[in-house]
Amino acid sequence: MERAEKLEFVTELHETFKASGAVVVARYVGLTVAQMNDLRSKMRASGATVKVAKNRLAKIALQGTDAEPIAGLFEGQTLIAYSSDPIAAPKVANDYAKGNDKLVILGGSMGKTTLDADGVRALASLPSLDELRGKLVGMIQTPATRIAGVVAAPAAQLARVFAAYAKKDEAA
Repeated sequence: MERAEKLEFVTELHETFKASGAVVVARYVGLTVAQMNDLRSKMRASGATVKVAKNRLAKIALQGTDAEPIAGLFEGQTLIAYSSDPIAAPKVANDYAKGNDKLVILGGSMGKTTLDADGVRALASLPSLDELRGKLVGMIQTPATRIAGVVAAPAAQLARVFAAYAKKDEAA
């Protein structure tokens, strides 16, 4: 990389660190190209991104961001997974690490909070924003459905009573 390319990369990575809801740092020693492409596609499908960056450039990009305390994690072969959704990147990274022992989660950050590997795993166990939104909508709709059922129940009972009287009159 030339100096101008490095500067552009650091600037882009700095903005990424500022805008991300969560950043996960992991060691990927021994992953094949096919496995790395598989990880990238899974991340992309969930709205997250994976980048491999030189540790020195990543440390420079972290300066002045909320994630700056994780600079110590950048040693050896590391990759960065990030997403605007605070759950997406940790969830995919954790799931992939369970199935492939060559990906080792070192830690990460969520906003100003620095996470160790256990913190990333705990974050991955939470439901995503879309799942939470779905549950919230379901909770809001449930009372409305119940109210409609309660309001409609007396009318239905009244209709059954009238129908019974009508049958009784016809029979007589």
